[in-house]
Amino acid sequence: MITAQDLKGALAIMPTPAKEGADRLDATDTVDLDETARLTESLVRDGATGIMALGTMGECATTSQRDYEAYVDCLLKTVHGRIPTFVGTTALGGHEIARRIKFVKGLGATGTLLGIPMWQPTTLDMAVKFYADVAEAFPDFPIMVYANARAFRFQFETDFWGAVVAKAPTVMSAKFSSKAILKKVVDATQGRVNFVPPVGLAYEFAQISPESQTTCWIPSVGPQIALALMNALAARDAQRAKAVAADIAWANEPHHAITGSQEVFASYNIQLEKVLMAASGYCKTGPIRPPYNVMPEDFRKAATEGGQRYAKLREKYSHVPG
Repeated sequence: MITAQDLKGALAIMPTPAKEGADRLDATDTVDLDETARLTESLVRDGATGIMALGTMGECATTSQRDYEAYVDCLLKTVHGRIPTFVGTTALGGHEIARRIKFVKGLGATGTLLGIPMWQPTTLDMAVKFYADVAEAFPDFPIMVYANARAFRFQFETDFWGAVVAKAPTVMSAKFSSKAILKKVVDATQGRVNFVPPVGLAYEFAQISPESQTTCWIPSVGPQIALALMNALAARDAQRAKAVAADIAWANEPHHAITGSQEVFASYNIQLEKVLMAASGYCKTGPIRPPYNVMPEDFRKAATEGGQRYAKLREKYSHVPG
């Protein structure tokens, strides 16, 4: 079973490519499976060291069960076990989560990207028990905690991490962006959890906790730039790592008006990432599924500019040895 120490390099977050018309409320059969297979193959070919699917930008919450299963089947058949693949199974209740975990596990997923059920905010005891229950029900299936405080209305503070590693032994990683408490949670989990930041925070995470910072995630704009950064950090090449991090900051600068506010970003997370990935030219994300298919034009332009900048960096780093 994969462990925290096995995660290295650049994990790519997949969209769930949508067919034309998927933005209609009455749409069915919305997943573009041809694009799903093509994108998956491109990520493997271009060096992604893992895939994360069906989180927020994968539209897990707005994908019908039929579409969810068709997408997962296509994704995992295409990956064919070549790189670790964490599939989102978050749902409104525990029984549906268990059903989804059985499904993705049976198709060969490496583990699950798992947030907390979203209807009612949980207490600390509830959150810890939830992950402990999942670990008990699926003792051989790794959990990547989806630590999105805004989405799940739970703060994922240091006391949670100390308790969850004690009671949920299959928790081995987390999609995590809270640099303010990074050192504390690394200490609390004693190396059992790999805290995976977005590519834009990976350099800062490495300054705080260099020994634990072995991987990061990047949207499907091409894994090349994230690989360049992680390779520089692994080689302890401070000058090169800083230069690559500056390039990443340049690519992220246009859409800071969205990401700079937690409240704004919470409302436009899916839209930002899908527009950005499409504008990068690396994949065809297709329309956004309702009800999140609304975006101010200035935000759309900012996300488009960010995607176009990532396209330039992909070209730059495709021709530069890692």
